[in-house]
Amino acid sequence: MRRGIAATALVASLALAATACGGSDSGDSAGGPVTITWWDTSNATNEAPTYQALVKEFEKTNKDIKVKYVNVPFDQAQNKFDTAAGSKGAPDVLRSEVGWTPAFAKKSYFLPLDGTEALADKDTFQPSLIQQAQYEGKTYGVPFTTDTLALVYNKKLFEKAGIKEAPKTWGDLKKAAATIKDKTGVDGYWGSTQAYYAQTFLYGEGTDTVDAAAKKITVTSPAAKKGYETWLGLFDGKGLHKADTTADAYAHIQEAFVSGKVAAIIQGPWEITNFYKGSAFKDKANLGIATVPAGSTGKAGAPTGGHNLSVYAGSDKAHQEAALKFVKFMTSAKSQETIALKNSTLPTRDDAYTAEVKADPGIAGYQAVLPAAQPRPALPEYSSLWTPLDTELNQIAGGRESLDKGLNNGETAIAKLVPDFSK
Repeated sequence: MRRGIAATALVASLALAATACGGSDSGDSAGGPVTITWWDTSNATNEAPTYQALVKEFEKTNKDIKVKYVNVPFDQAQNKFDTAAGSKGAPDVLRSEVGWTPAFAKKSYFLPLDGTEALADKDTFQPSLIQQAQYEGKTYGVPFTTDTLALVYNKKLFEKAGIKEAPKTWGDLKKAAATIKDKTGVDGYWGSTQAYYAQTFLYGEGTDTVDAAAKKITVTSPAAKKGYETWLGLFDGKGLHKADTTADAYAHIQEAFVSGKVAAIIQGPWEITNFYKGSAFKDKANLGIATVPAGSTGKAGAPTGGHNLSVYAGSDKAHQEAALKFVKFMTSAKSQETIALKNSTLPTRDDAYTAEVKADPGIAGYQAVLPAAQPRPALPEYSSLWTPLDTELNQIAGGRESLDKGLNNGETAIAKLVPDFSK
């Protein structure tokens, strides 16, 4: 999952208006190459140029296929694809956030890929990532990039404070933050109010927002409440930055970290390139990356995020075949290595973690914490459950409502999204 990606709505709308989708209106000429459309949802500045270069490379070796590349702002893409697919006008290939996969598969918008050319190398991908691309026993996407959250920290500030290793529990982090404040004058930790980031506190208590298998909403359970109490407690105390409940909170936290004004935050690998642009990490080796701290159960984990490449089920056979070939190329070991080296994102297949890729301390650090990442349940509505919690947690962190009231409000909102779940 990505946060804080800038979107230019006007440019996006113009690009989409000019996009031919779904094969039926693709600009193909009789006897000419098949033109497929790819909606890429990556950061237009940091990542898209690498993908555009790979598209050109693909076209050079596949003269019978043209790829119409369209960069769609991430925060708009899910709704745009849903609308386009419902009217049989979606792109042939979508860079789909892993949480969207079961939702679109349930609506039959994605083509099952088992046994196709696109998934020929299935065994080389990390099994948990294949699992996240599945819905009701079928695979609807090929893992393209992966991510999770980690505790990222400024090694020099930690060393100056006499702290030799990353905190292993939230209690350790609280103590470390106070020590860093005393020794350096800098806040030791700044947390996020967003529900996706708060999810790590639930995992630390062995719970989740819902129990998908039991069809039960668990966001107000004793374990979940304990997790959120820990989350809330990290906004108040020596060396703990107060909650930022403004619309620009993500950017504020990120800027403070990369400029050395706060020693540690929870963040994902999509910000690796931006870490290195900051004054605190001109020396890349100063970037510390550790598994998120554990909760009272001793468990530590964060959501598995990332993106799959999925093929639109509404495209005709010729466009689907071209799309499958394109997906295979983009998810090949060679392409994955190129993407990792250019964009500092994490490959999804083991054979792409070459020595050169692992020489990037950011990638190597996040690769080490991936085993603690927790796959999301194959629940079509799962990703949407964070939306009402974003609102409630912001209110709670800002002191505008109590924890109990906010969680109860969240439970009520979630019940509308999963009406067949019990409380």
